[in-house]
Order: sequence, then C-alpha cells, then structure tokens
Amino acid sequence: MILLLIGGAVLRASLSGQYLNYVKAGLQPYLIAAGVLLVLAGLFTLWYELRGHKGHDDDGHGHAHHGPKVAWLLLAPVLGLLLFAPPALGSYAAGRSGSAVTARSEYAPLPAGDPLPLTMLDYASRAVFDKGVSLGERRIQLTGFAMRGPQDQWLLARMMVSCCAADARPVKVALDGELPDGLADQQWVQVTGKYSGREITDDVNGEAIPFISVSEVTLIPVPQEQYES
Repeated sequence: MILLLIGGAVLRASLSGQYLNYVKAGLQPYLIAAGVLLVLAGLFTLWYELRGHKGHDDDGHGHAHHGPKVAWLLLAPVLGLLLFAPPALGSYAAGRSGSAVTARSEYAPLPAGDPLPLTMLDYASRAVFDKGVSLGERRIQLTGFAMRGPQDQWLLARMMVSCCAADARPVKVALDGELPDGLADQQWVQVTGKYSGREITDDVNGEAIPFISVSEVTLIPVPQEQYES
C-alpha cells in the first residue's frame, strides 16, 4: 500500500505540474519513470500476497502472522503529501538566505528585444560584476516576487535551483522608482526598467544587491514554473 501511494503521489505531482514546486523542470521524465516503477512494485507485491499462498505464513495451527497495526501509521506522511502538498519556496525562504549572485568569465552581447526578458541571475550578475557595461541603456524585463529587504527596501526576488528545492537560493534585485500602491509581500510582478548603478548590501550574507530603475510594473499571477535554474 505504501509503494502504491508513494508511486501515485509521484505520478500525480509529475503529471499535474506540481513537481515544479520541488525540482527543476528537466527532471519530469525521471519522476514519471520512478512513479511507474513504484506503482508496479506495489501491484506486484499486493498480487503476491493475495494470490493464495497464505498457508506458507501461518504458525502451523492455521493462524496467519500479521504485522503490528501500528505499521499503518507509515501511511500518514504519504497521505499528507497527497492531501496537503507544500507550496514552492518564496519570500520567507528568500529573506533568510543570502543573494546568490555569481560572476562569469565573460558576458556575451545581449540579443535583440525591447524590452528584453532576462533571468534574474543574468541581470544581477551583469549589474554587479560587469558594472552594467553589457546592459547599457537597454530596457530589461524581469519576473519575480516582491519582498522587503534591507532598510525596508522593496526587492524583486526569485529562487534559483540546481536540482531541487533543497539547494534553492534567492537572487535579489532592488527596485528603484515608482511602484504600484498595495504592492504586497510574495506578489508576483513583471518589472521593466534599465540598469542602475546603485547597490545595497544583503543583510544575510553581505553580498551586493543591484538596483533596477523601474519604468513599468505589472502584477501577474503566480507562474507554474516559479524557480530559475
């Protein structure tokens, strides 16, 4: 039963898109394969137990041995996963982790586009380590969730994963300019703006958080794929 439920939970998460709350998109085929194998293993085990070999497990007096009833409590965490799936990491986790901006050996010229969509990591890396040289006066479009940062400054943030939520770290960009009234923590937004030379220090790890000079902010629904990879 545990194998069947775990396999069913993995398949449900993999096929519904819920898995994106926990792992990167490229792992979906492996999750589906793992879920199928677990379900098949559970069905085979159930068939083996019920196919009529009960006599092999008795104590010689026709009394079958059974496991302790408390073993059924092992189903509790599986049912919890099926009924109460945890959401993707957001502003709470981002506020307790330092900004994960990494340098590159070189920065390729930006492609065409106005505004040009960039990942949070690409913009932050170019702004901090390239000092905005490769960004120039281009209008950039970033997508993430709003959160409060150092000195009560509004930040745009997004969690970055290498494999899964266990290794997630946030990338943060400070918002400089007029913001919409009622902007709330964890609200997903799409920001258009240009490179700003300003920076602020992350209270968590002391890393630099670059600003973007905002010209337009659009409130958007929570995207299905909330992590960058």
